[in-house]
Amino acid sequence: MDSPATTFKKFGGLRGRMVIVGFGSIARSVVPVLLRHLDITPAQITVVCPPSNDTAVAQEYGIRVVPKGLTAENHKQVLQELVGEGDFLLNLSVNVSSEALVRYCWEHGVLYLDTSIEPWAGAATDPAAPLSRRSNYALREGVLAFRLDKRDGPTAILTQGANPGLVSALVKQALVNIAADNDVEHERPASFEDWAALARQLDIRTIHIAEQDTQIGDRRKAPNEFINTWSVDAFIEEGMQPAELGWGTHERHWPADARRHGFGSDAAVYLTRPGFGTRVRSWTPLGGPYHGFLITDGESISIADHLTLRDSGEVVYRPTVHYAYRPCDDALLSIDELMGSGRKQDHQRILRDDIVAGMDELGVLLMGNARGVYWYGSRLTIDQARQLVEHNTATSLQVVAGILGGVVWALDNPRAGVVEPDDLDYETVLRVARPYLGELVGVYGDWTPLAQHSQLYPPARDEDPWQFLNVRVT
Repeated sequence: MDSPATTFKKFGGLRGRMVIVGFGSIARSVVPVLLRHLDITPAQITVVCPPSNDTAVAQEYGIRVVPKGLTAENHKQVLQELVGEGDFLLNLSVNVSSEALVRYCWEHGVLYLDTSIEPWAGAATDPAAPLSRRSNYALREGVLAFRLDKRDGPTAILTQGANPGLVSALVKQALVNIAADNDVEHERPASFEDWAALARQLDIRTIHIAEQDTQIGDRRKAPNEFINTWSVDAFIEEGMQPAELGWGTHERHWPADARRHGFGSDAAVYLTRPGFGTRVRSWTPLGGPYHGFLITDGESISIADHLTLRDSGEVVYRPTVHYAYRPCDDALLSIDELMGSGRKQDHQRILRDDIVAGMDELGVLLMGNARGVYWYGSRLTIDQARQLVEHNTATSLQVVAGILGGVVWALDNPRAGVVEPDDLDYETVLRVARPYLGELVGVYGDWTPLAQHSQLYPPARDEDPWQFLNVRVT
């Protein structure tokens, strides 16, 4: 078990400038951490965001703010005066195309990192667009197609927050831990195929990004209000996209509402229903068994893709991978109200200074190994987060930890081209992030989704507990 460090290390500096695109809850939270760990001054940083963003934290640190939202029409003109060769663009926005910014950064020698692959405003929830084209799978394939012949160039890290991002490192560490606990000897994995072979040897069938958020505010949700512990706009966008999951080779039952994309890696499928309308059974050590939302997230696709083994072109192993998210209580009520009314609430509130108690228990749950399920992740309370760094909650600080790990890796590897969290050295990411993760623990358990079935639901339709048929709440 690892405890938070009491001293904070400098990880090097950025010789040029940094532009932060968007200034929502995560951008406000990351600023003090970047200034603490990088040899960078507020004078080197510029924030570019819509005028509606609350920029008080930027002003507190003396950071320049350009109050202008980036669009398909203006982003090149705005950025050309702010970033150039050797600079860093940190994209923490919603509704700004990641692919467009990656292309711009590639052309101008700028390092890049984002926490999710975003399209331009409205594309992810456009009811006129085919569901497949509104998916994270399609967004990922678009950027990966761009990088095919551009491996040597300025580093651009896609989707490096907590999840997606940090959880890819947690999966690798969890595999190493399970192997050690099972006396499985293996060489240090040096490729995606090595990691996939290790997961197959350990009989990992399914991986959940298993998260329970128990933070509560000093006043409860009001009618016509959406409350969350991180970006409301981003959460609603993800929740209204089709549910997505990496599809494992052990699965025997094809869901009636599942569809393949028909292009790309074929590592994931989507359901013809939104994430807010799809519930799954999962487990965390402290929170215990729960029903979570199968919200689309980039790691559901990238982890499944990178843990795929092929023989003569045929897929012979892949685990099922997906998010299983239980947000804070007020967010649960907000989702229920939104789905019931069919429209977005007029008011929104992000819990931060008004949080009075709770924690975010965020980790990866690996299922199938003979020793039982294994959860490995971060248990961070609101009190711990506030003691570690100002302007943060338990949720935001876990994301910030992943961002910091990615930024440090990018500065150390500035010519890596376009990469995903699964391409990064997991030990570096965890070493940098660890001081901000509270307790980083691995716990075995005897939970299965069948246990939840037996208490409240009819018997499962398949005796193999790790079938998605059993995990899904119907």
